[in-house]
Amino acid sequence: MAERPDVEEPRATLEASPFADLYREHSRAIYYLALRYLGDPERAEDATQDVFLKAFRKMDQFRGESSWRTWLYRITINHCRNLLQSWHDRHVVSGVDDALWETTPSASDSPLRVLETRELGERIQEALDGLSPEYRLLLLLVADEELTYEEVGALTGQSPDAVRGKLHRARKAFTALFRKTGDEVP
Repeated sequence: MAERPDVEEPRATLEASPFADLYREHSRAIYYLALRYLGDPERAEDATQDVFLKAFRKMDQFRGESSWRTWLYRITINHCRNLLQSWHDRHVVSGVDDALWETTPSASDSPLRVLETRELGERIQEALDGLSPEYRLLLLLVADEELTYEEVGALTGQSPDAVRGKLHRARKAFTALFRKTGDEVP
């Protein structure tokens, strides 16, 4: 079958698109933000796809007043909040998926080290789950995503000073909750 020179390869068009570059650059960070916010790997994957679909559809509305990263985080935060406010999440109780803490240990990891790491991850998630959604979000944006107070303020509609104060209280609350998770260990 002869190739037609006037027809561009569809895959080449997708690979070279600016949106594909945006996805490659930010999809992992968006997934981890959604994962920490939602606590479920499958829902985080779905949320990540939804975020990029929304971003693609609204790309013409991006005003350039912030970075692409900040804009995508704002979409992610809003989307995750909407998911958590849905009827299903308010009325159906489910535990954190064990897959969240399952990792493939390297050959050099001892079974004890793998167990300790998993237990630590579960304690961290339990403490995060005990926080208010606002405190959890602030901690995730500053600690995990390493955003500045100014960037967090832009995402949450608060001043950098308000972010700083709330973050201080969020850290204190997290520390207290984290200590309580250690008290439950025999």
